[in-house]
Amino acid sequence: MRLPWPDGPFVVPEGTRGAVTIIGRLYDGAGNIIPDGLIETWQAGPDGRFAHPDDPRGPTPGGYHDFRGFGRCPTAPDGSYRIVTLKPGPLPAPDGSIEAPHLDVSVFARGLLDRVVTRMYFPDEQTANAADPALNSIQPPRRRATLIAMPEPEGELRFDIYLQGDRETVFFDV
Repeated sequence: MRLPWPDGPFVVPEGTRGAVTIIGRLYDGAGNIIPDGLIETWQAGPDGRFAHPDDPRGPTPGGYHDFRGFGRCPTAPDGSYRIVTLKPGPLPAPDGSIEAPHLDVSVFARGLLDRVVTRMYFPDEQTANAADPALNSIQPPRRRATLIAMPEPEGELRFDIYLQGDRETVFFDV
């Protein structure tokens, strides 16, 4: 069995109304591309619920047609990846606050004994991002920017991932 599969990067089919395309590259600590990595995303749907029976609020009633909530994309020879999804809604946090819309992102790559986990936040959610408990826990505050995607002129969102170095993406201990 191969880890990637043809529909893996498509959390929803391309052309789905409201679809968002996430693009990026995976880099090592020296700033070199990683051509043989694997990017996984897991997320809630637009209503802030997971398409999974273990969602604490129960499964999404009716769900979203063709929405899996999970994507997997190998990096290309130039280190790039591309995932097509729907923007998730906000989520309730365990402490009663609200988490900003985000994707949970796992990275698998050579030299890693286990995956590393991060989040990707949306740039058009400044108010929600400013109140997000996980994002606010990151110190120093300037490092929070490594988790916020950048809008591209073509309407895509860019989320480059740096495993180490001066531009290292913030990773969570899970």
